Formats: sequence, C-alpha cells, structure tokens
Amino acid sequence: MTAGEKSAGAEDEHFMRMALDEAAAAAEEGEVPIGAVVVCDGAVVARAHNRRETDADPSAHAEFAAMVAASRALGRWRLTGCTVYVTLEPCLMCAGLMVNARVDRCVYGAADPKGGALGTLYDVSHDPRLNHEFAVTSGVLADEAAELLRTFFRARRRK
Repeated sequence: MTAGEKSAGAEDEHFMRMALDEAAAAAEEGEVPIGAVVVCDGAVVARAHNRRETDADPSAHAEFAAMVAASRALGRWRLTGCTVYVTLEPCLMCAGLMVNARVDRCVYGAADPKGGALGTLYDVSHDPRLNHEFAVTSGVLADEAAELLRTFFRARRRK
C-alpha cells in the first residue's frame, strides 16, 4: 500500500465516521440509521440522515438529502469534485441522483443485498448507457454501519 492509499483510506474513514454519527442521529429519531456526508475539496459541505418517517417523504434518504444540501451550499447542481460518503450502499434512486449530479465518487459502508445499486444488485456508477460514471469505494467501516442497522431492526422487531 502506498502512502497515498493509506492517506486516502484514513480520510475515507474520517468522513465515514461523520456519516456514522448522522446514522446514529437518525436512529435516535426513530429513523432507519443511515447517514451521509458530502465532501468537496477536502471540506464537508453537507451532512444528512434518513428522515423518511419524520418528513413523510419517500425521497428523504440520507445521501439524497445531503446531495441536495450540498448543491444549495455550493450554489450549483453539478457536484463535480465531490465525494458522497454514505453508511449503506445507495439504492437506484440515490445512485441515479449521483449520476445526474455528476459526483466524482461515492464511498459507502455496508452493502445492501436488497437494494444496492452500486455493485450489489445493479451498478449504476459504471453503466456505459448513462451519461456519467463515477468511482466507488465500498466496505469502509462496513461492520460498524451494518451493526447500527442490525441493532435498530432487532429493537424494532422486539416492540
């Protein structure tokens, strides 16, 4: 592993920990614990967590909300130069937004065997039929992200 790869790995873990903090906030609100952070030029420009129940909004996924907030913060719809960190592999809707927003990269924690669209069920990030491709790094702090989800759903089933 090169020094640059070690640095990128440490940076990815740093920002994924912020996304995990957002996921924990979602759980405290009774939402599915998924969090996201958008980083541009090394700086966090937006953070969000799931709010589907709170907002009664099917699009209120963590990464979707974070990308919308990042666009507003940056004053542009194109999120070129940005990396989206999210604790769970994005679904088709969110991966599609990443294509449309022209993100450079997505880093996610746990894979989603029921809806993952960045390699598990589909790979929207590298579909040559679409007008944009972006890099994907998977499995960053995956165990921690998956454990948050398992704990949340275990508690919900007990109720």
